[in-house]
Amino acid sequence: MKLSGLLAVLLVASVPPVIAQTYTIDPSHTFPSFETDHMGISVWRGKFTKTKGTVTLDKTAKTGSLDLVIDTRSVDVGLPLLNEHIKARNFLDTDKFPTATYKADKFRFEDDKPVAVMGELTLLGITKPVMLTINKFKCIMHPMLKREVCGADASAEFKRTDFGINYYSPPFDPVIKLAIQVEGFKEEGISKKTILMESHSKK
Repeated sequence: MKLSGLLAVLLVASVPPVIAQTYTIDPSHTFPSFETDHMGISVWRGKFTKTKGTVTLDKTAKTGSLDLVIDTRSVDVGLPLLNEHIKARNFLDTDKFPTATYKADKFRFEDDKPVAVMGELTLLGITKPVMLTINKFKCIMHPMLKREVCGADASAEFKRTDFGINYYSPPFDPVIKLAIQVEGFKEEGISKKTILMESHSKK
């Protein structure tokens, strides 16, 4: 075997295959929903209709990361007048803070499935830790698009007063409950091992 060929084999053998996979959030199938108390007599529910971001998972190493951006101007509770009220300065103040973010690099796995995410929510310029519980997680080959897609159902809760939203608290309970449906497509790409093999095969 030529020296160049031997070096190529050694390089390929020394580089572990990239196992971590990155998934791009599908905005048409991802909606953070919320519910909040209305003076103890009913529960208001709504959702944000515009979300983007990425999720990276390494099922072997049991690690992951999440980078999510929510357009707070897309809030929808089913009543246009109330939507505008929630966007106003006393609540989400969307003119000043048009986005909220959730970032995480700590995942908890059971077997090869993530069951919790420990991350930070930034809302109205204030960042606080918020843990997501993953109630359901599954990956499949999309029957029409022929690409791997993963989906999850997650839940969490936090106090809006922790983020400076004190209006009507009391009489409203400040606890916000989240229910998040999310789907993401695996980004197409090749591993470092494949790149090395292809580069040396051309020599």
